[in-house]
Amino acid sequence: MSEIRVSETRDYFVRDGESFFYLADTCWSAFTNITFEEWEYYLDYRRMQGFNALQINVLPQWDRSTSENYVDPFEVLPDGRWDFKRRNEKYFDRAERMVEAAVNKGFIPALVVLWCNYVKGTWGSRRDPSKIIPRESLEEYVSYVAERFGKYNPIFIISGDTNFETEDSIDYYVTAFEIVKKESPTSLTTMHVVGGLWEIPEVFINSPSYDFYMYQSGHNREHQHFPYELAQKFYNMPVKRPIVNGEPCYEGIGSIGSYGKYGRFNNFDVRKAVWQSLLSGAKAGVAYGAHGIWPWHRRGREYRYADSYGLPYDWRTALNFPGAFDVAFAKWIFERYDLFDIRPANEKLLNETSEIRVSEGKEKIIIYSPYSSEVRLKIDGSIYRWEGIELEDRRVFRPEVKDSKGHFVIEAAEFNSDLLIIGTKT
Repeated sequence: MSEIRVSETRDYFVRDGESFFYLADTCWSAFTNITFEEWEYYLDYRRMQGFNALQINVLPQWDRSTSENYVDPFEVLPDGRWDFKRRNEKYFDRAERMVEAAVNKGFIPALVVLWCNYVKGTWGSRRDPSKIIPRESLEEYVSYVAERFGKYNPIFIISGDTNFETEDSIDYYVTAFEIVKKESPTSLTTMHVVGGLWEIPEVFINSPSYDFYMYQSGHNREHQHFPYELAQKFYNMPVKRPIVNGEPCYEGIGSIGSYGKYGRFNNFDVRKAVWQSLLSGAKAGVAYGAHGIWPWHRRGREYRYADSYGLPYDWRTALNFPGAFDVAFAKWIFERYDLFDIRPANEKLLNETSEIRVSEGKEKIIIYSPYSSEVRLKIDGSIYRWEGIELEDRRVFRPEVKDSKGHFVIEAAEFNSDLLIIGTKT
C-alpha cells in the first residue's frame, strides 16, 4: 500500500513520487449504515469517477440516517450508556473489512478519530453527555484505532466539527495527536473543524504532529465567501502546510439556518466553492459531499434533522448527483495542466469583486469566474496562450483577449455559466 506524503514545498501531496490531488468523498456514516454489497458498488462507482479518498467517521455519526445495519461500537449498559472499557469487536471487525476493501480499490481512508460529540467540553458533547469518552478511556481508545487501522496507511483526521472552546477539548485532541503519531508515524494527520473556523490554538499550529490544514467552508448560504476567505486565512498561517477544503457545501443539502429561504445547494454551488478554494490557497485538494451519501439515507427511513438540512435523498439518487463529476473534473484539470505550483494572485485582478479568483504558477495563470464577465488583469497577456472552459457543460473555447489602456482584458464569453480561463506561457 502506497503512502501519501507532504511535498517538499509543503503545499500539496505526493504519492508514489507523483503529485497527488486529494479528492475525497464524504461518507461519514459508512461503518454504521452500509451493507457490504452497497459498499462494493459505491466504491466501484466513485473510483470510476476519479475519487481517491474517503472521509469516514470511526464512531457513529450523530446526525446520520437511521439504519437496520446499525451496531454499537461499545457494549451497551442497561441504562443505554456505552461501557467504554468493553469494545464491541463486531463493530470494529466490520469497519476494518470496509477499510480493507476501500484500500484494495485504491482509496485512501481519511478516518475521523474523535468527532466533537465524543469529546468533553465541546458543543457537540452537550447533545448526549452519556457518549463522552471518559478521559481515563481516551488513550486506550485512540491507541486501538491507530493500531487497528494504521496498517492501511490512512489519513487520521483527529477531530470532527470541533471549535476548541475549552481546555478539556484541547487536551483530548493534543493527546490524540500524540498517540496517533506514536502508533502510526507514517500516517498523515489533520483536523476537521467547525464551519467558518480558522483560529486554531497555538499548541496545534506549532505541533510537529499536525501535517496539513483542513477547513470547512460549510453549508450556510450567507457564508459562501468562506471558501476563498478561509483558504487565504490558512495560506497566511505562520506554519506552512498543505490546505484542503474538507467540507464545502454538500450537493442537495439545505442551507443551514435558512433552508426555508434559500433551499438546497446544487452542483453550481459546489463547483463555485471548490474552484474558489483551489485558487485561493487550498490547492492540495478538496472533499465533496452529497446529501444522501454522508448520512447514508434510504428512502422511507427516519431522518431526525430534516428541518435543518432537508430530507436526504436516497443514497442511490445522491450517488448520481452531477456535482461529483464536476469536482472530479477539477482534479482532472489540476493534473492535466499541472497546477500544483500555483499560488493566489488576486492582486493582479482589477475587477472590483472577490468572487473572481486568480492564481498563477511559473508558466501559467488560471482564473475562475462564477459568471460570464469581462476580466481585467495587471499582466502582460501577450506572453500567454489562452484557453477557456465553460464548466457547466465542460465546453472548451478560445477567449477573446485584448490590451486596453495599460491593462489586459479577457472579454466576457458567450456563456451563461461559470468559467475557467487558463493562460500558458508561450
